Amino acid sequence: MSAQYEGGCQCGNVRYQVTGEPRQVVACHCTDCQRQSGSAFGMTMVVDEAVFRITRGEPAIYRSVSSSGRAKIGAFCADCGTRVYHQPEWRKGTISVKPGTLDDTKWLQPQLHLWTRSKQPWVIIPEGVESHERQPA
Repeated sequence: MSAQYEGGCQCGNVRYQVTGEPRQVVACHCTDCQRQSGSAFGMTMVVDEAVFRITRGEPAIYRSVSSSGRAKIGAFCADCGTRVYHQPEWRKGTISVKPGTLDDTKWLQPQLHLWTRSKQPWVIIPEGVESHERQPA
């Protein structure tokens, strides 16, 4: 049996389902993610597009270009504003779910930290966890 994860926005108007294991859980410390999340970093759960589907509602779309110059769309609830996922145009075939929107977040643990050159000085990256000062090639 394959994995199944469910989640949605804060008000519940947008719901989604993931029916496969994530490729990776990432913490990004770039200033764009800090601003978008309103926190010290943003988190991403990368999944194959084929295992992700919206089960309720229709997210609004915001197109942006990151500080690295790469384009992406951000999908969010038009009612409560919760960012639900990103879809990087440079990484075809994947969805970057915002894992804080999962119904169960207890298992989340980043396997990778990106853009650590702009991380907040009080954030400690655990020993042995892969990290990069910028976006790896």
